[in-house]
Amino acid sequence: MAWALKDKYAIAGIGWTDFSKNSGRTVRSLASEACLKAVADAGLKVSDIDGFVSFNFNDSVPAMAVATEIGVPQAMYAVDFLSGGNAANLITLTATAAIEAGLAKNVLCYRAMNGRSGFRLGGGRDMAAHGITQWTAPFGWITYPQAMAMWCRRHMIEYGTTAEQLGEIAVQFRKNAGLNERAMQRAPITMDDYMNSRMIVEPFRMLDICLETDGACAVLITSKDRAKDMKQKPVYITGGAYGGGPNQGEDWFDAVRWPDHSHNYAKYIAKDLWESSGLTPKDIDVAQIYDCFTYSILMQLEGLGFCKEGEGGSFIEGGRIALDGELPLNTAGGLLSEGYIHGLNHVIEATQQLRGQAGARQIKDAEVCLTTAGAMTCGSAMILRN
Repeated sequence: MAWALKDKYAIAGIGWTDFSKNSGRTVRSLASEACLKAVADAGLKVSDIDGFVSFNFNDSVPAMAVATEIGVPQAMYAVDFLSGGNAANLITLTATAAIEAGLAKNVLCYRAMNGRSGFRLGGGRDMAAHGITQWTAPFGWITYPQAMAMWCRRHMIEYGTTAEQLGEIAVQFRKNAGLNERAMQRAPITMDDYMNSRMIVEPFRMLDICLETDGACAVLITSKDRAKDMKQKPVYITGGAYGGGPNQGEDWFDAVRWPDHSHNYAKYIAKDLWESSGLTPKDIDVAQIYDCFTYSILMQLEGLGFCKEGEGGSFIEGGRIALDGELPLNTAGGLLSEGYIHGLNHVIEATQQLRGQAGARQIKDAEVCLTTAGAMTCGSAMILRN
């Protein structure tokens, strides 16, 4: 069943910290800074906030702790998802559900992590021989690059996807990042730079893999009516979906049960996403697509119906995903070049684009933006409009 709260709720505030390799701060401090900035961006007071939603991989700080630190008088709703990048849009959709149910009025959604200097993503995976690990570890399927490389290789085998097509994604996103003062990596790269970058796990080179980042992002969700009276132009949540196929397994790392590794979760949520909004891929002006690795762009474009299965590699060629292309993608540089705040930074960029606040990387007349989160067996997506 499709999400049914079309245009009833809006993003009214956004906030973020510096993105770095070594913040020198606690995760709670980062989370609190981003949340306070989102409150100020909306023109509200801390006392106006009564809800918090976040997600983590045992690498963050609880929602209740952030509510306490920033001085919220009474947090009526505080929820933490134990989840990965698939949840970056799920938490905002959950916030709308909480408000709809009368559990809160103004909800902060945040992700905070010292993902480079502290707990590095994937560093805590249990190597003991139980659960799904007993089946994957003997084959060297332990870390995220190792696991996702197998998905990418399957796509190459099935459809002839090339390294050069993956490289086009990395090069374009780095070009976008050059126009973004937040981005951790802004120096331009060429296709030669990409092809000569160090091989990490075939077919992934270093420049196929997202950054490890210290930082935090926050967005403030409220009702359409309340948002109209706030400081910023509201960005409405027009559609949304979360899920995956029937064989998601024990956790999202469990791809052993997945029937076909040449496509991912996107294929399974597309119908709900488009039905919830009443829109189609042709209505999207700009998109922020989860790019933990270059390959995930192709699978999500295919799964969500921007092109046919197997045509993702050719779809992104010829400047189509450039800032002045038919479908501008990851206009801030994405997780590959801006930073990896587990995908929530995509929602920040989508909001800026729809407000017309993206500066030199602004897409002219952008009215509708897609954001996605997820790369393997489950994920989430939103359609936002101004």
